[in-house]
Amino acid sequence: MPPEIVAAAEGLRAESIELMRRLTAIPAIAPENGGDGEYTKAKFLINYLDKIGFDELNWYDAKDVRVSNNYRPNIVARVYGKNRERTVWFISHLDIVPPGDLSKWENPPYQCTEKEGKLYGRGTEDNGQAIVSTIIAAKILKNLNLTPEYNMGLVFAADEEQGSVYGLKFLASQGIFSSNDMAVVPDYGNSDGSVIEVAEKSILWLKFTILGKQTHGSRPDTGINAHRAGAYLICALDRGLKRKFGARNPIFEPSISTFEVTKKEANVPNVNTIPGQDVFYFDTRILPEYNPQDVMDYVNSNCRKIEKKFGVKVSVEAVNSEPAAPPTSIESEVYVRLASAITELRGIKPRPVGVGGGTCAAILRKQGIPAVVWETLDEKAHEVNEYAWIKNILGDAAVFARMML
Repeated sequence: MPPEIVAAAEGLRAESIELMRRLTAIPAIAPENGGDGEYTKAKFLINYLDKIGFDELNWYDAKDVRVSNNYRPNIVARVYGKNRERTVWFISHLDIVPPGDLSKWENPPYQCTEKEGKLYGRGTEDNGQAIVSTIIAAKILKNLNLTPEYNMGLVFAADEEQGSVYGLKFLASQGIFSSNDMAVVPDYGNSDGSVIEVAEKSILWLKFTILGKQTHGSRPDTGINAHRAGAYLICALDRGLKRKFGARNPIFEPSISTFEVTKKEANVPNVNTIPGQDVFYFDTRILPEYNPQDVMDYVNSNCRKIEKKFGVKVSVEAVNSEPAAPPTSIESEVYVRLASAITELRGIKPRPVGVGGGTCAAILRKQGIPAVVWETLDEKAHEVNEYAWIKNILGDAAVFARMML
């Protein structure tokens, strides 16, 4: 069977390239980033899917008055399997991030350019490759007249880049997924497909606001320097968090919890003014071994010490908080099926990994649905001159088709 599947994937090379060209030409950017959502791309895609002949093809609207159509579109398609009580979902997303500095692009970002086996353009890897490879996988099964063991479900969701409120979280609230199901999210991987993501860290983004008293730079005795107090707090947290929450888990890359000071807001416009307010942020990614609330408690205790030391007021706000979902077992059927297909078609035994970045697989894991994240890519997402390998699109499609049998 593998040779036939690989040959069937190769036979769809031209169609894969053309589909990527069409998708890349349609920007689908969230309103948070100045875009008008995914409607135009979704409309093209559902018409494309309708010609393939899925057993189910549905459109789900998530209301969002910020875009011109007042909703964010989600598409769900299904090929029936021998056992119709279970579905293996392949979940990709329609939205992309903006291209950034256009002068740094070698080719127009919304013009898919083929060069040396790669397809360049914004969204080609993230997440056009997943859209195309999962569609091609379904076509392989149809072209070879193969009935999958379980239903093969394809999801093309909105809003992944901004948190999935109008995408996968919305679909989950509509009862699309069953606890009997399993899922593959093609949104993380490496260049040979040898890693399968099964776990993620908790995400906790913290905003710190330090309030002191603004004064002239020559009279520090009449004010309270919020910037100095903030700098002391940054150093205290940088040292203390790493010591307090210093466990290692070798499945993750990196194997530790990370606590990084990142964004800094402007305080005063001139050098000779002592700032009365200072605002900065921490990006923390916490191993599942720890409760994020314990991290917050430790942060707050340090804030109280800084208040006492400098006479300032410190407030902390969690601007993003996503507790880690339970990891997917490497003994789960979805992991075993995917790993077996990779080994059979590529001759390698993949290894499970955990990541610090968040994927929408966590949404399903929290619902008790085993989900794995896998794709073959060079990790060019969000970069200038983003690209996807044609060989990876076709190779991943073959793996997805094989794991369904």
